[in-house]
Parts: sequence; C-alpha cells; structure tokens
Amino acid sequence: QVSLVESGGGLVQAGGSLRLSCAASGRTNNIYHMAWFRQAPGEERVFVARISASGVSTVYADSVKGRFTISRDNAKNTVDLEMNSLKPEDTAIYYCAASPITTSDWNRYFAWGQGIQVTVSS
Repeated sequence: QVSLVESGGGLVQAGGSLRLSCAASGRTNNIYHMAWFRQAPGEERVFVARISASGVSTVYADSVKGRFTISRDNAKNTVDLEMNSLKPEDTAIYYCAASPITTSDWNRYFAWGQGIQVTVSS
C-alpha cells in the first residue's frame, strides 16, 4: 500500500512560481512511476507530468512544457513539481499519483494523494 500526501499549493499571481511536493509512505515509491494530474472546477482530471521510477525519463503535457519541471528523490520518497510562469488557466486541484507502468492515463494509477489547491490570479 502506498499513501501519498501533497504540499506546497496556494495562491500566486500570474507569472509567479510554486513548488508542489508529494511525500510517499508505506511501500517505497522508487518502484513506481509517478505523475501529477490536475482538475479544474467543472472539468475532467488531466495529465500534467510524469517521471519514471528511475527518474531518468520525464513527460509533460503540452500546456505546461517549458514551464513545469517534475523531479523525484527516491531516497526521500518524494516527487516534486516546480511550476514557473504560472497562468490563471493553471488554477486547479493538483494530485500526485503512482502507477506500476509508464502511462499518462489516470485510470492506470492506483494510488492518489488527497489533492492540493493551486490558484493563479490574473
């Protein structure tokens, strides 16, 4: 069993930065591929970024490419999402998730954090 807890969200002005962190407990996260998803009010949950179990491979949604960076520290069981040049359309609840396979399909992720709010004001 893997438990995930996100932290670091909040309110920021457009153009600003935030760093989200996801801490894993239970079974270590270094055997799982990890990802961030987000869900805006009234919209479906969408893929943001993912990182392989080794940390070597990363994939980003086109909407965040060049602005967001996903990283992991397997010794600390954490996965971070550095978000720069934030836009109002980045406003959403952000979730970290774990999967045994490399995928951007949220249906294939078996463990989820509770979510954390990110609000970007214009």
